[in-house]
Amino acid sequence: MNIKFNGFLLLLVILGSAVAVPAFAVSNSAVNVTNATMSSLGSSSSMSTYSSMLNSHSSNGTIGTPSSGSLAVTVSTDKASYNDGDKVLVSGTTRDYLGDTPLTLILRNPVGNIIKVDQITVGTDKTFSSTITATGLLWQAAGTYTVSVQYGTPDRSAKTTFQFSGSSGGGSGPGTIPVDGTNYMVTYTIINGKVLDIKADPQSKSLTVSIQTTGDGQLTITMPRALIDAKKSDGTDDKFVVLNDGQENSQANETITTSTDRTLAIPFKNGTSQIEIIGTFVIPEFGPIAALVLTIAVISIIALSAKTGLRFSPRY
Repeated sequence: MNIKFNGFLLLLVILGSAVAVPAFAVSNSAVNVTNATMSSLGSSSSMSTYSSMLNSHSSNGTIGTPSSGSLAVTVSTDKASYNDGDKVLVSGTTRDYLGDTPLTLILRNPVGNIIKVDQITVGTDKTFSSTITATGLLWQAAGTYTVSVQYGTPDRSAKTTFQFSGSSGGGSGPGTIPVDGTNYMVTYTIINGKVLDIKADPQSKSLTVSIQTTGDGQLTITMPRALIDAKKSDGTDDKFVVLNDGQENSQANETITTSTDRTLAIPFKNGTSQIEIIGTFVIPEFGPIAALVLTIAVISIIALSAKTGLRFSPRY
């Protein structure tokens, strides 16, 4: 009986070992996989990142949306669609205030090209806004435009879209406009602006062009040499000096030169109100008709004096 019992006990031990060994092997294998994964992540901070990745996969939250449900950043436009020349008001809010850190705005056209990048200051009330004029060469495509914003880190980002009808390029012209105080006209084209008037100033030997802008643009103006010119002492052409609101514009350049006219391409920034073109000669203050009358008068006096014997020197 004892031999049978011992044999039965030995059988139970053998069966228990057979079950325990595979279980131990599976458990040990699982531990090895975990250790290998953690080893590949490296430092404890990497382990934390991995843990957060696991948590993010298991949660229903979206990037930029904390567990409390408040959005990290919001952005919107004041209208859903715009036409050429309209003002697009972009505004939004942030969950956090990061002091002097600016919010970055990127505007893309329907084909994905970037047409504007701006740095916007976020107020202490955690709001921001920016106004964009929808016109110009980069706005020619009609369709869906995308506004993306990011405040600090990528998890504080958002985007919105609006529809735009397309732009003719923001250009005006070619047109002609009289030069105040003279009998001359000038031809011009302007991108993102409007020419209000042009005045000649004989004292400063310059033309002053008053403009109204809708964005960064360019004025191209063709000026008769008889109206204004720039010459060196040897009689050859010299460069015009161009001032935008009193500041020298080094980007202005002469694009066409003929024996009768000179054409300048003058870039300007949005908000520029006055462009001054300075040469070495501007039509005299009297104008051509007055100069002609004065010449005739002088000739008449000389002829009359010769005929009548008039003398202009006193007798003694």
